Amino acid sequence: MTITSSRPTAFALSKVPEVTVYFWIIKILATTVGETAADYVNMTLGFGLKSTTVATLGLLAVALVVQMSVRRYVSIIYWVTVLLVSVAGTLVTDNLTDRYRVPLTTSTAVFAVLLSVVFGTWYATDRTLSIHSIHTRRREAFYWAAILVTFALGTAAGDLISEKYALGYPLSLALFAGIIAAVALGRYALGLNAVVAFWAAYIVTRPLGASLGDLLTAPKGDGGLDLGTNNVTWVFVAVTAVLVGYLTVSRADRIDAERAAV
Repeated sequence: MTITSSRPTAFALSKVPEVTVYFWIIKILATTVGETAADYVNMTLGFGLKSTTVATLGLLAVALVVQMSVRRYVSIIYWVTVLLVSVAGTLVTDNLTDRYRVPLTTSTAVFAVLLSVVFGTWYATDRTLSIHSIHTRRREAFYWAAILVTFALGTAAGDLISEKYALGYPLSLALFAGIIAAVALGRYALGLNAVVAFWAAYIVTRPLGASLGDLLTAPKGDGGLDLGTNNVTWVFVAVTAVLVGYLTVSRADRIDAERAAV
């Protein structure tokens, strides 16, 4: 995977944040909220799966329009969009599993193939999958399509491993954490390509967050801590808001213009 050197014309600045420790912390928080918020609105508040899905997809559509319309990375807009994508990805998989009785093995395989198609089309079109290249609307569209599919894939894969194969939430969490550690080792010790490492870690953080959410909220009889979807959701949202506020002020996650232009 290479990074193109031509200077873009549509955007002068990157539309996404730099990958820092803050990025991964907020990403895991957002993926966990995606799991707990979907359950909270759907079941605890009693909105139902269909109404929750329609409302979430509507909010996501608005967020994506706003995100695509701004000409630079704005942390609060970006992370609100990621949060809504996380909830939407959970609901897509839940609809397939609960409403349409699609086996988790099938949905996991379908989402894996769909993600391969998105990545393949993106790379064939732009010759790069680097986040430092997200400064045109076409690349941004590919980026968000990839993210949406990774969330749906991660939810399906996480549920498949922790529930269908009865691995349990703690062991599932440890498994996905171990995979991410292996990716980090490959990147920093073995020279794994940075773009490959990023997307591999990005995909696996979704089932990691889902497993964490299930562990915190599931009844103790099912192997969880039974902390409640309401409590976990709002605590994680609050922590996310604090971190995003810090990044807004500090600009610690901005990709500078020179790197954004490559």
